[in-house]
Amino acid sequence: MSAEIVQLVEQAGPYLTTAVSAYGVAVFSRAESAAVDATANLGRRILQAVWRRRDEQGRAELEAAVQDAAEAPDDTDAAAAVRQQIKRALREDAELLAELARMLPAAETVNVTASGERSIAAKTITTAVTGDHTTIRP
Repeated sequence: MSAEIVQLVEQAGPYLTTAVSAYGVAVFSRAESAAVDATANLGRRILQAVWRRRDEQGRAELEAAVQDAAEAPDDTDAAAAVRQQIKRALREDAELLAELARMLPAAETVNVTASGERSIAAKTITTAVTGDHTTIRP
């Protein structure tokens, strides 16, 4: 499987989960709701785009996965089944991959370099203590 597909599905994961929680299986037929946050609405748009591009069997499989995830929101296997359906659709449809990539916000790239003995590196950090005899004072 292409790294691009894996990365896209990982990035879409929170949107998909929120959409399934907010809409359930109605995600395929509901219009955007002002009462639902932007995350859920983007997830809804992603799921609808995939659903529209699938054949009858693919639609049924995606609907079943979404139904399972909606009925068991804490079940990580059910959420993974939805993501697997998305991956399958993306492997089979390069145009869909491009469409979903345009929908998602640009992924943030962060490069952090640490150099030297006892160096540390982090994107964000609250407190970092290094050295042999360092003490923290209030």
